[in-house]
Amino acid sequence: MTLLIGLVMACPMGLAASSENGGAEILFAVPLIMLAFALVVGLQLWLISSGGPVLAVGPAGLWIKTRPTRGQAIWLPWEAIDQIYRRRWGLEKMLCVRARDPRAGGDLGAFTALDTGMSQALFGTGFTATVNFADRSEKEIMEAVLRHSAGRCRVA
Repeated sequence: MTLLIGLVMACPMGLAASSENGGAEILFAVPLIMLAFALVVGLQLWLISSGGPVLAVGPAGLWIKTRPTRGQAIWLPWEAIDQIYRRRWGLEKMLCVRARDPRAGGDLGAFTALDTGMSQALFGTGFTATVNFADRSEKEIMEAVLRHSAGRCRVA
């Protein structure tokens, strides 16, 4: 990441220094690029942290968030869950829930279908919850999942 930021800053500076006309206008590209990057990262962080609870686990099943922007969630009883596993995306660790019925969550709307489609491509399922940016530790979350699932689904 530091290398990328360094390249973004060094390339326009090098062009400006080697330009015959001074090339000061190229130096304005650096703050614009950094601002665009900050906006994208800020939006992503806001999407992750907004919209209410992400995961709730109990003896009968679990609620898991289906959209990054709204508090929309789906209820899955333990019997409807095929597998629960963990995946990593950059620094973020995700708890992934795969339903037995691939049509689960299919009637939640077009935007949800788009979000879960991208999640499906990255994690193998449309139902994911962060475990390292949660209000409990990863160990506590996984212990609760194991305890409440009671062998009714695979947990890896």
